[in-house]
Amino acid sequence: MLIEPTLRNSVRAFAAIPVLTLLLGSIPARAQSGAASYVFLIGSGFLCDAGDSGACPAVVKSEGGDTFEISGAGVFNPRQKTVMATGTFTHRSLDGNALETGIWIASELVSFDSYGVAPGALMREGRALGRPQFGGKRMPMFSGSMPVGGLAVFRIRLLPALGFAKNATLQVICALGKAPDEHPAEGIRLAFERSGTEFAEEISGRALFLLTIPGASAASKPPAPELDTNPAPTEVQQ
Repeated sequence: MLIEPTLRNSVRAFAAIPVLTLLLGSIPARAQSGAASYVFLIGSGFLCDAGDSGACPAVVKSEGGDTFEISGAGVFNPRQKTVMATGTFTHRSLDGNALETGIWIASELVSFDSYGVAPGALMREGRALGRPQFGGKRMPMFSGSMPVGGLAVFRIRLLPALGFAKNATLQVICALGKAPDEHPAEGIRLAFERSGTEFAEEISGRALFLLTIPGASAASKPPAPELDTNPAPTEVQQ
């Protein structure tokens, strides 16, 4: 059954609200919680401003030829095994028709394998200029953060506009840093838990991890001017 375009647009607009709330509200609070956290983007945010038409969304294909398009963002802490993330998805048939569309929510961080920090990666790709964008709204850059390569594995729940919810495992790959030979390119992979269906061929899409350092934002601020505790005496007119 095909999904009407107006319904798809409504779902995407609805899903953008929690993503923006998550990014602008939760990320700064977690970055100041005293433990290093990671922000991640999948085919969204300033990744879409690089002039690359294949950057957004991230697309992965199954052996049968159908595809999943996924966009989203979130924050996770490997030491505490916590994650908050959400986004949108569209499942397309081999001929490109939309079979289902909806939102996804991360329920668990399974693992994270860091490939190391990649200083200057944003500047080299021209993505540090200007202000990032998600949908039609603007978002500030995250201060005190560094691009990092890695492989994150999440358990997610997909909530289609029509039909039943599904559980799946989502792999997010960013090839910055010292990426292993088996993961030379960034992208996503998706495997459904009950049916065993896998989408393991990365087609397109950008993914990025940003390591947020606690206290980095405060440290980068200029020091406040010192107050003179011994002011010079003022002249008293007779």
